[in-house]
Amino acid sequence: MGTPGRASVWLALPALLVGGAAHALAGGGSTPPRPEPRAALKPPPVRHARHARPPASFVLVAGGDVALAGAPTAATFAGIRPVLSSADLAVANLEGTLATGGGARCLAKAGSGCFTFRASPGWAGVLRRAGFDALNVANNHALDFGRIGQSETLAALRSARLAYDGLPGQITYVRAGKVRVALIGCAPYQWAQELLDVRSTTALVRTAARHAEVVVVYMHAGAEGAHADHVADREETYLGERRGNPVRFAHAMVDAGADLVFASGPHVLRGLQWYGGRLVAYSLGNLATSHTLATEGPLGVSALLRLRLDDRGRFVAGSLVSLRLDAGGTPRFDPRRDAVHLVTSLSRQDFGRAAVRLSPTGAIVRKPRACGATRCRA
Repeated sequence: MGTPGRASVWLALPALLVGGAAHALAGGGSTPPRPEPRAALKPPPVRHARHARPPASFVLVAGGDVALAGAPTAATFAGIRPVLSSADLAVANLEGTLATGGGARCLAKAGSGCFTFRASPGWAGVLRRAGFDALNVANNHALDFGRIGQSETLAALRSARLAYDGLPGQITYVRAGKVRVALIGCAPYQWAQELLDVRSTTALVRTAARHAEVVVVYMHAGAEGAHADHVADREETYLGERRGNPVRFAHAMVDAGADLVFASGPHVLRGLQWYGGRLVAYSLGNLATSHTLATEGPLGVSALLRLRLDDRGRFVAGSLVSLRLDAGGTPRFDPRRDAVHLVTSLSRQDFGRAAVRLSPTGAIVRKPRACGATRCRA
């Protein structure tokens, strides 16, 4: 799919169908007869073990909310295309619809106002050419223009050869280089994989872990706004709507077998945490808004998370790439690295010893061997 070496779609089916299909694609079938043992055959000397092939790895780039409007323009993503294109798998959250039909539905309210997002289906091709491979569609704006708008959006993504995740019971399998990756998107809504139903989502993660080498969970969770940058182990709400407990949810996903959990939804950056040896990014903020969302102050501080993981989901290396959104919502590299400074501060305040440490340039400088909810062992 696309440039050789980049992600290709393997399978995207409801969980009910994943088991058999994944088995077949992985080469399932009857077990071949074993040869008769040879008495003289000896195992190779231990010294040859150093020549074992190193584990495969891949580069994942993750971004936050992409809320688009109007006609497509490649300039929106031109500034970050080099980072997206450098990945084997680049993902973000599609906040809204790519459609021409459907009627506006006021599902996301703010005070007395109402926000609905609809952009040209032509944006799907722009997203693909910018370097994206998969988009999460589990969020509060996915049904802004009803089922018709949602259907047109998914059709546009398929036409542009973009994978998507986030529908109820959906596991999307892709190949990132030589590694099979499962993507699961979650949000606190009936039209998405239900984030508030932790039990059913952990079951989905366990299924994914049986058929893929690496499992990635994208959660659209938490309160919203300039003052929603801190994370606490409690239920969060926004305008009276339940938005889940991001800490409890993320930890449950890792316990079930997820190798990486990252999020958007608050529209601001949040801290990074090690849990169980896996990385959790509680919000990657707004990635591109195309005149749809506010970009003042912390709402305009953005980032891309760039990670190298091995074929067992273990962290190899990574960095936080600092971005700044202009007044129109176009992301550009930030030489001041405000995102690095902000995330460093938030991570330390919210997670203490379990915080992910960043160098002044944004590199992830230390990974604990094991982390729990409140403690890490270096």
